[in-house]
Amino acid sequence: MGNVIKKLVIGLVVGGAFVGITRTLEFPTVFQMMFFAYAMLGSVVFMMLDAPSLKPMSGGKSVIVLVAFYIVLCVVYIAGASMWPQYDPEDEKGKIDKILKPKRAATEQGKADELIARAKALDEQVKALSVRLKALGGDQAMQDQSAGGPGAPSAAGSVVATGDVAKLGEEQWQLQECYNCHKLKGEGGKKRGPELDNIGTYLTAEEIGQKILDPKSWMADGFEKEYEKGKMPDKYKDLMEQKDVQVLAAWLSSFKNTSINTPKPIKKK
Repeated sequence: MGNVIKKLVIGLVVGGAFVGITRTLEFPTVFQMMFFAYAMLGSVVFMMLDAPSLKPMSGGKSVIVLVAFYIVLCVVYIAGASMWPQYDPEDEKGKIDKILKPKRAATEQGKADELIARAKALDEQVKALSVRLKALGGDQAMQDQSAGGPGAPSAAGSVVATGDVAKLGEEQWQLQECYNCHKLKGEGGKKRGPELDNIGTYLTAEEIGQKILDPKSWMADGFEKEYEKGKMPDKYKDLMEQKDVQVLAAWLSSFKNTSINTPKPIKKK
C-alpha cells in the first residue's frame, strides 16, 4: 500500500509540474488537463505493476474481456476528442467551405465590387461620425457610442445602415480565427498580439487592410519581439479575397473605445 501511495504522490507532482509549464506557455486549459491526465495515467500503469497477477481465463472469457476493454477505450478516446476546442470536423468543414466559396464564385465580380464600395463607404461614415461625436461630446461620447449607450446612433444611423458589412467583417474575424492572437470586446487573445478595441482611433480601414495583407507594414508599440519573430502570419494575402479583407478592416476600424489601452501602431513600411 505504501508503494501505491508513493507512486500516486509522484504522479500528482509530475502532473502539477506539467500544468504549471503548460500554463506558463499559455496552452489552452483543455491541453493542460490532458497533460495532467497523462501523468496520472502513467502513475496508474506503475501502480498496476505491483498488482497481483490475474487468474488464467478460458479462451471465450478472455475474448469477451478484451473486446469490452477495447470498447471502453474507444469510448474514452472519442469522448475526450469531442471536447477539444476548434477541432470539430463539421465546424472545420464549414470554415473551409466559407473560405473556398468566394473562390468558386469568382465570376460574381459585380457583387464583390459592390461590397468593396460599401466597405469604403463605411470607413468614410465612421470618420464622419467620429468628427460629429467629438464636436458633440468628445471622447466620452465616443465611448458611449462604442458601448451602445446614449451616444450610440439610432437604427437610422450611418453605422447601423451598413450592418451587413459589419456582420461580414465579424464573420471574417471568426473565420480567420483572429481571436487566437488578438483580444476584442473582452474575448480571445493569447498575448501574441495587441487588444484591438481602440484600433479605429489610430488606423483607417485602408491601413488596417494593409496590416492584414502585409504584417510587416505596421508594428504595435510594445510588441517589438513579436514583430521581429513574425508572430502575425503572412498568409492572408493568399488566403483571403480582397473583399474579405475590406469588410474585416472596415469592421475593425469602427472600434474606438478609448478606455481600452490599444498599443499605438508604428508605421514600418
